Amino acid sequence: MTLDARLDLACRAVGGSVVAASDESFGFKENLIEAAEPSFVPGTFDLRGEVVDGWETRRHAPAGDWVIVRLGVPGRLRTVDVDTRFFTGNHPTGCSLYGATLAATDDPCDAGVHWRPLAAPTTLKADAHNPIAVDDRRRCTHVKLVIASDGGIARMRAYGDPVPDPALWDGVTVEVSGAENGGRLEHCSDTFYSDAHSLIAADRPKNMGSGWEARRRRDIGPDTHDAVTISFLTPTDLDRVEIDTSYFVFNASREVCVHGTHDLPTSGRPWWALSFEEIVVPRTRLLPDARQVFVVAAAGITAIRVQAYPDGGIARVRALGQPTEAGLVRLRERWEAAR
Repeated sequence: MTLDARLDLACRAVGGSVVAASDESFGFKENLIEAAEPSFVPGTFDLRGEVVDGWETRRHAPAGDWVIVRLGVPGRLRTVDVDTRFFTGNHPTGCSLYGATLAATDDPCDAGVHWRPLAAPTTLKADAHNPIAVDDRRRCTHVKLVIASDGGIARMRAYGDPVPDPALWDGVTVEVSGAENGGRLEHCSDTFYSDAHSLIAADRPKNMGSGWEARRRRDIGPDTHDAVTISFLTPTDLDRVEIDTSYFVFNASREVCVHGTHDLPTSGRPWWALSFEEIVVPRTRLLPDARQVFVVAAAGITAIRVQAYPDGGIARVRALGQPTEAGLVRLRERWEAAR
């Protein structure tokens, strides 16, 4: 199956932070970027009122309230989801989105900050996802959400593409498979038990549910396998590959093989259809509940296909290396195009 889930650049799991808000009388602003899905238990009260899992301002605000989020991964935004789940009679009537590109030491609350509109003002539905498309191609470090009235929002997801500073990649080893660095899960043969996007998450797995697990195959043969394809932001000379089966004790994949490609997709030839002709890691026995690091030498790789024999579970896949000279040129072009 082909997958197209972009990284939430604002999420606390990738280093996002809510730096300021006009008001948070009923619900704390930090709830907006929590990785967990929002929840609500009716009839639960504290000294602020009914407990909400989101950001909620006081009633009768004289002007629209606002909140500023520093993205954990600066990049180009594609869609911002203003999620009002569980806010029914107390959601805002609408919102506006603004973006800014600031240096690390700049104060996002300074009156001189240039906030550029990211989308037209949008009416918000109650108790619902409210996805807002963003056409601005420029790199953002901060997002400002202005609500048209008082009210509550459960989560704000800022989906987009990382745009890393090429100076930070020059001459150093980078985990190019990681979602924070532009790695993308392009294809997966099976996601019966869990989402394969966890394979490229930045954090360590916490339990078996935070990895990728396929269904049990019944068509076992010598070459039977499940597989995932992970693309890189730019061509890379790989020198390490880690396959982590942490928490998969009795159902880890028995063997793994990693293939690489030097090609790039076209309109009629997606990632899964490319030829993965280079063997990066030969077919190798995997240990259960363990991190295994393989020393490799694969030049100019644009994506890897990880084949897991015959099925089972893998917690994380990490491919590390240095961008090629051509790869650095691509990074610089991407950087300039997003300014």
